[in-house]
Amino acid sequence: MKRLLILSLWFGLAAQGMADDWPQWLGPKRDGYWREKGIVDELPKDGPKILWRQPVGMGYAGPAVAGGKVYVPDRYLAEGSENPNNPFAKTAVKGKERVLCLDEKTGKQLWKFEYDSEYRISYAAGPRCTPSVDGDLVYHLGAMGDLYCLKVADGSVAWKKNYLKDYDAELPVWGFSSHPLVDGDQIICLIGGSKGVVSFDKKTGAEKWASLSIPGDAGYCPPVIFDINGKRELIIWHSHAVVSLNPETGKKNWQYTWEIQNALTAPMPRLVNKTEVFLTSFYNGSLLLDVSGDSPKVIWKSKSKAGQAAVMPENTVDLHSIMPTPVITGDHIYGVCSYGELRCLELMTGKRVWMTHEPIAGKSVRWGNAFITPHEDKYFLFNELGELIIAKFSPEKYTEISRAKILEPTNKMALGRPVVWSHPAYANQTMYVRNDKEIVAVSLKK
Repeated sequence: MKRLLILSLWFGLAAQGMADDWPQWLGPKRDGYWREKGIVDELPKDGPKILWRQPVGMGYAGPAVAGGKVYVPDRYLAEGSENPNNPFAKTAVKGKERVLCLDEKTGKQLWKFEYDSEYRISYAAGPRCTPSVDGDLVYHLGAMGDLYCLKVADGSVAWKKNYLKDYDAELPVWGFSSHPLVDGDQIICLIGGSKGVVSFDKKTGAEKWASLSIPGDAGYCPPVIFDINGKRELIIWHSHAVVSLNPETGKKNWQYTWEIQNALTAPMPRLVNKTEVFLTSFYNGSLLLDVSGDSPKVIWKSKSKAGQAAVMPENTVDLHSIMPTPVITGDHIYGVCSYGELRCLELMTGKRVWMTHEPIAGKSVRWGNAFITPHEDKYFLFNELGELIIAKFSPEKYTEISRAKILEPTNKMALGRPVVWSHPAYANQTMYVRNDKEIVAVSLKK
């Protein structure tokens, strides 16, 4: 009996060990890969089981999941306020941003943190950044540059900064959207202005170092650290250049100047073959850099010309992503282009191999979007229609295995069509995803 009890406890702990948190933007390793075991190979015909639903307000920010808790930022308007009919308008709109902490198993609210936030940005539908959870602290960046370090236990404030007031940064057109990066004892933030990138002590908020001067709109790309030739390099892609910094000091290693139209630098860089960095932007297209030496060298660069015409499907030749970070598998790139085309490119040449509208809207739509998450030999796609898709990609074709409707698209700022533009979190054999009305937990356990 005692032996059976020990074995039962051992297997229980082993099962728990297989679970994985999603504590920050793009998951545990900040690379967008889901590595948990015991995940379904296809979705049930009547859809996956919904474990719970919880009301939330507006927001683009995906949730973070860590330590049995789910953190989701949102926004609600002040009484008498409303968002402008034109999503590009930067009218002052009063409201509050919040961080909700929910029980991971039940969805029950454990605590709530909120503060006044008057928006003066385009697409004023809530915060953009997934929280970053690190031990007993969680970091939240609001759309107007409010950076809060909160205590996991109760949501109380450990320290705070404001990019506009404390650093005289320029307010980006679409709000501050660059997810801060926790690294060791610091948190690294793309701020813009005379102190373009700032490292704060993650426990106290004291400034550790600052680097780069970034005039104008700094862009939206999250900082990321890669191991390149055995050396840790902090890659900052801002609206004027791709830069490598020493993550301990902020000292510049190298820079590749690349002026990005409208500062649209949202997709995160990908490191491939240990010494090559791939980037893609809505207007400017794609770029593959060899960063093995002291200065970067262009392997290939988009043949499309920048400008409004460049993003039209008939004019794009490689990949022009506006939001989702592409996936690179073997010798091929898979990503979503400017009008909702899932495309496959040759990694080393940029040559297009195939494209399809099937996983997004089924037709050409400007800014059509789906977030791609690799898992083992398959891919989970969450598209702007609120559908979850399991598919396989190969250099030959896109093969859909199954799909299910998870959420109703509620955001109508995408040229009038309703969309869900929020990246899911995948943890505990579950997908956690939100629209502007609710967050749901969806079982994907085999």
